[in-house]
Amino acid sequence: MLRYIALRGLLALLVAFTVSLAAFFLLNVATDPAQAIAGEDAPPEVVESIRARYGLDRPLPVRYADWLGGVMTGDFGESYYWHKPVATLVADRADETITLALSALAVTILIAIPLGALAALNPNSWIDRFALGVAVSAQAVPNFWLGLIVIILFAVTFPIFPVSGDDTWRHFVLPAFVLGASSVPAVMRLTRTGLIEVMGADYIRTARAKGFRGWPLLRRHALRNALLPVISVLAVQLGQKFGGSVITESIFAINGLGRLALESILGADIPTVQMLIFVFAIVFVAMNLLADILNAALDPRIRIG
Repeated sequence: MLRYIALRGLLALLVAFTVSLAAFFLLNVATDPAQAIAGEDAPPEVVESIRARYGLDRPLPVRYADWLGGVMTGDFGESYYWHKPVATLVADRADETITLALSALAVTILIAIPLGALAALNPNSWIDRFALGVAVSAQAVPNFWLGLIVIILFAVTFPIFPVSGDDTWRHFVLPAFVLGASSVPAVMRLTRTGLIEVMGADYIRTARAKGFRGWPLLRRHALRNALLPVISVLAVQLGQKFGGSVITESIFAINGLGRLALESILGADIPTVQMLIFVFAIVFVAMNLLADILNAALDPRIRIG
C-alpha cells in the first residue's frame, strides 16, 4: 500500500506540474500581458515600458522558471489589477470558498444518500423512479438557472434567505444548495447501486433471518459496506466544488476564490488567474489522491509494503 500511495503521489505531482506549465504558457501566449495592462488604445512606447517594468520582455521559459520558483517559496507574484500580492488576495478569499464547498458537500450528502437508500430499499417501485427522476433533473439543470430560480423563490417571492453576500451562515444556504445539487446524481446512483448489490449478500440474508427489516437492516448491516466507495467519490466531489464555484459565487455575490477568478479574467490580471488555476488544480489533484488512498485502504487486495 505504501508503494501504491507513493506512485499515486508522484503522479499527482506530475499532474500539478503539467497544469502549471499549461496554465502559464496558454495565458501568456493567448494575450499580450503588457498590452492587457496598458489597455487596447495605449501607445506602443507605454506598452514597451510596462513590458520592461514587469519583466515581460524575457523569454517565456525564463519567466516560467522564475514563477515556479516563486510559487515553491511562497511568492505568488503581484496582481496587475489590484496591485497586491496574489498570496494575500487568495488568503483573504479562501475562507468563503472553503465554507461554500463544505456546505455544498453537506447538501449533497443529505439529499443523495437518503434518496439512494430509499431507491435501493424499493427497487423498480415509484419511489425508485422518483429518486432517479430527481437525479436526472439535478444533472440536467444548469447551476446558473437553478441559482436564479431559488433566488426568485426563496429571496424575492418568499424572503427567507438573503439574496447575496457572505456575512452569516444564512447567506450560504441557497448557494450551497445550488452547488451541492450538481453532485446529487452521481452520489445517489452510486449509493443505490452499492446498496442493491450489498442487499443480495449472504450476511444480509442472515440478518433478515434474524428479524432485521427496513431501516434497522440498512443502518446496522448494509449501509456501512455500501458507502465505502461513496466516501472516495465524495472526496473527488469536494475538489470539484472548490474549483467549480465561479458561477455560483458570481450569482450570489460571494467574495470567494471563484468570484476572484472571474474578476481577474475580466481585468486581464494574468498572475492572479494563473495562480488560481494552479490552486484549483492542486486541490482537485489532492482530493483525487485522497480518494485513491481511501480506495487502497478499503481494497483487501492491497497490502502495506
